[in-house]
Amino acid sequence: MKNLVSFILTLLIYINITESSLAISPDVFIQSTVNRASQVLSKDITKDEKINQLKIIAKETVDIKGVGFYSLGPIRKTLDKKELNYYSNLFEKYFLKSFSSRLAEYTNPEIEVKTKEILNKNYTIVNSILVSTENRPEIKIDWRVYTKNPDNPLIRDLIIEGLSLARTQKEEFASILNSNDDNIEALFKTLKEFSQN
Repeated sequence: MKNLVSFILTLLIYINITESSLAISPDVFIQSTVNRASQVLSKDITKDEKINQLKIIAKETVDIKGVGFYSLGPIRKTLDKKELNYYSNLFEKYFLKSFSSRLAEYTNPEIEVKTKEILNKNYTIVNSILVSTENRPEIKIDWRVYTKNPDNPLIRDLIIEGLSLARTQKEEFASILNSNDDNIEALFKTLKEFSQN
């Protein structure tokens, strides 16, 4: 019996050590992600090919669904499951096109991760800089990383020189809804038109 207890305790310790070793540190995750994007942008391929590869990276590293629900704001609580699913699909197409098209304009952005601040078990802020060049100054970029699953961290927001992109997105959607008496169909139409153009 004593040997069995010792075996179980040893097994539990081993599992805990293994799980912690598999966990990805948020700062390492961000540096790895930006390195992947930089490699794509420095390739001698067409812009469309870069966009497609950047979309793959975004799908793997960004919590697109979480960003989408945050951007939707309080009206989310009034939508049924079918409407939420439809919105999520539209938002993913919208986000991927917007994100990849903007990033594809850069030739080879060099981002250096500097520090991290653990807010709680679910969120860590990773601080980085976009290295200056002859054409642009140094830019401070903070990444809000969702770490509820430490084995699969995901980006929830980018704060560029203090400006939250997720909050800006939320304000834009709120403006569209406010201009259309909170008719969700108006937002659906905007997202659909952007994605198809």
